[in-house]
Amino acid sequence: MATSVRNNFMPQSLISNLQQVLISKNNAVEEGKKIHEQPPTPAGAHCSGPDAADADVEVEEEEKDCSYTKPVVLVTNGEGIESPGLTFLIQALLHDARFDIHVCAPQSDRSVSGHSVTTRETLTACSVEISGATAFQVTGTPADCVSLALSGALFSWSKPVLVISGVNRGSSCGHNMFYSGAVAGAREALICGVPSLCISFNWKKDVSCESDLKDAVDVSLPLIHAALRDIEKGAFPKNCFLNIEIPSSPLTNKGFKVTRQSLWRSSLSWQAVSANRHPSVGGHFMSNQQSLGIKLAQLSRDASAAGAARRLNSHRKNVEIESVGVAGKFSSQQTVKKYFRLEFVEKEQENVDEDLDYRALEDGFVAITPLSLNPNNWFETQSSVSNWLAVVLANEQ
Repeated sequence: MATSVRNNFMPQSLISNLQQVLISKNNAVEEGKKIHEQPPTPAGAHCSGPDAADADVEVEEEEKDCSYTKPVVLVTNGEGIESPGLTFLIQALLHDARFDIHVCAPQSDRSVSGHSVTTRETLTACSVEISGATAFQVTGTPADCVSLALSGALFSWSKPVLVISGVNRGSSCGHNMFYSGAVAGAREALICGVPSLCISFNWKKDVSCESDLKDAVDVSLPLIHAALRDIEKGAFPKNCFLNIEIPSSPLTNKGFKVTRQSLWRSSLSWQAVSANRHPSVGGHFMSNQQSLGIKLAQLSRDASAAGAARRLNSHRKNVEIESVGVAGKFSSQQTVKKYFRLEFVEKEQENVDEDLDYRALEDGFVAITPLSLNPNNWFETQSSVSNWLAVVLANEQ
């Protein structure tokens, strides 16, 4: 059916414009058909030309940036944020560049704090610079640090893939691990459901040096990498953490050995000391006394004269006596203050089974002791870790 346009009803200029619009519309429809009729680019094919190649690279990099997130590793220790063993470990992990390293460690040495946590006191977390890692020092114990870090209150994450406590100076074999703040940090991670490692170096007084701690880090790196790889695969032993002990000569170690916890422990030696022999003790005591004196002076300005007199008489009656000897008989109006210092004294232990942590460490092996929260599944845990280590060593060869 033909359609005619009656020129007497529409101006010629308007008809011409409409024709141009229709022609343009038809051309656009034809171009659209050509585009849809083109076959799709096969997977793996690339556009030709340098500009197209650059565009492909940019797209691939953007896709990687969007899809890949570095696994987060949390690092803590027992000796405090300024420990060289902690610094060496952080530097090694950052150099690998495969991990996002976060640090939450005690502000001071808490290596023998055990699994104590701080209650009824406010902890302070202060950011610090350690080789570019996201790091905080906390006025608490290693268990406090790990608990705080994993709570989500300090770091904005769900949870890290691995917690590492170390590298700590001094062995945590046998019953020493019950005193160890470093072991407690790893144990706290396991309680919170995060795989963990505790790494300690068997420091020998007057023999070991700081560079040995760096060597201890180098020795432990294959285990750390294997743990991270198998955690992602779901092949890392569950329901336990690994207490890794590096021998005193790290680079000449005899290899890795899965061990059992021994009954060995250092001897506890209490020594009566004088405050002036240990400035740290006396200084801390004087600092507290000076602070107390300032507070008393402020209060005395608002107190009555009678109250001030009563306090003065009370202070005169209580005579403070420092003693480092055996306590004798003192008047009820005298206050006796004594100072003591605890030291761990190493002792040798004979006739120890070769598969125990202390014996293996002293024999030059890297002792790997699995520690579980449930002592009833000890045999299953030991077998699981032994099988895992065998696979790790086979892959390293």
